[in-house]
Amino acid sequence: MVKKKDTLINEAEKIKTDIAVLKKKKKALDSSSAKKVDVKKAKKTAKKTESKKLAKKTEPKKPDEKPVKVKKLTKKELEESKREAEKTLEEELEEQLTDEEIENFQIEKVDMERLTNKICDVLAEHESEGMFQNELWKKLKLSSRDGSRLSLKLERMGTITREKLLENNRWTYKLILKKTPISTQSIENAPCLVCPVEQKCSLEGEISPTNCQFIEDWVLAEMKKPAKSK
Repeated sequence: MVKKKDTLINEAEKIKTDIAVLKKKKKALDSSSAKKVDVKKAKKTAKKTESKKLAKKTEPKKPDEKPVKVKKLTKKELEESKREAEKTLEEELEEQLTDEEIENFQIEKVDMERLTNKICDVLAEHESEGMFQNELWKKLKLSSRDGSRLSLKLERMGTITREKLLENNRWTYKLILKKTPISTQSIENAPCLVCPVEQKCSLEGEISPTNCQFIEDWVLAEMKKPAKSK
């Protein structure tokens, strides 16, 4: 019985020894496989690196890009740039038109004398405060281009002055009446212009402006006319 027990123990020891040997062999095999994988990865990485280097060598060289230099404007150039930004339609027109074109400006089918008098009447209501030209042109139903040309003409005539102002972030002009132009409307149809007895008329004569029936009739007729809306 004892002999049989010893045999079993010996066999168990032998099995343990065999298992230990097998474990060592497995470990060695695993290590060898890992090394092979690492070598493959290393080769693959090296190949990619070499390809990239080769591609860089064969690429055409790009010229060195020089940094864009921002030109620093001089004080004079800055002032000129500012003036251009602040330029109004009138100033642009003044550059394009001759003095003669401005002074002889006419609006087709419009009585310019009557229009000028109307402008003076409107500006007279605002006195020294003046009126923004865009408001005036809107009131008179004029386009901004015609109105701008007309304001240049009136300024040249000495009828108005233009004050440059910034309104709603935009440069424009305020028009101020300088002097009222002479109008012939007040003496239109006056009998004295076509008086049949002009040669006999005098302050002390039988026919005189103080007792003239023609003048009396004309004044009464003018008073009966409806007042023109401003």
